[in-house]
Amino acid sequence: MNAFSTTAAATIPYPSDERGLLPPAAKLRKARTRRRLALGRAIPFGALIGPALLLVIWSIGSVAGVIDPRTLPAPWSVVGTAVDLIADGKLQEHLMTSTWRAAQGLVFGILIGTILALISGLSRLGEAIIDGPVQIKRAIPTLALIPLLMLWFGIGEGMKVTAIALAVLIPIYIQTHSSLRGIDNRYVELAQALRMGYGEFIRQVILPGALPGFFLGLRFAVTYAWLSLVVVEQVNATSGIGYMIDLARNYGQTDVVIVGLAVYALLGLSSDGIVRFFQERSLSWRRTLAD
Repeated sequence: MNAFSTTAAATIPYPSDERGLLPPAAKLRKARTRRRLALGRAIPFGALIGPALLLVIWSIGSVAGVIDPRTLPAPWSVVGTAVDLIADGKLQEHLMTSTWRAAQGLVFGILIGTILALISGLSRLGEAIIDGPVQIKRAIPTLALIPLLMLWFGIGEGMKVTAIALAVLIPIYIQTHSSLRGIDNRYVELAQALRMGYGEFIRQVILPGALPGFFLGLRFAVTYAWLSLVVVEQVNATSGIGYMIDLARNYGQTDVVIVGLAVYALLGLSSDGIVRFFQERSLSWRRTLAD
């Protein structure tokens, strides 16, 4: 072997591990580097650690007398109030009403937002017509539209469902539209090389590429649905969790207010968990930093 061959051999890096040619020591260093740069293993029930700490602090403050029970009742007092409301059947009745309102607004908002995003994201003409009005609505808080919605739809269920739907469609539209426009142009060129038809291109490239943004928007939409519900249920409502909270406020029943807020929190967390479950199943083909 001449000097050139020796020098070249010394400067050639290790081959990639795709063919299994890395020495054992190099493989070990590569595995350690990957573990060091990644987030590490998921913590079992990690999402419950933060709420549990808050509950512990709340309990300690109540026992020590730091927290005034008139301002914030002890956790066990709130649990006792919740048990009484369940025994009377009032909590279940208000919960069913609130869930039905939120579900209607969520479904209408998702359908309208997705359709608008597809039209605007796949057509320059559609974007010119749709994107401007949606951006205007985005700049106007939905709660600021409630007086106008009351003039248009009255103070019944139509106004409440419409307000929730308007709050929901914005994140669905924004995130889905952004994902559609963010699809790598190389996939378009590949589809052209494979002579895909437009329908097949939509099914095989566009829709899978837009799914991550759609699910992100859906998580925001679920949260906005419950946030809007809190407000609309305090406008001439005769049932619902928001009505129960507003009525308890009038009578100074802080424990009932806390129960209502806890129900809203549980509804928000559980619905977000459902969305994340379907997101993980639908996007199982992706490899991310969290994997």
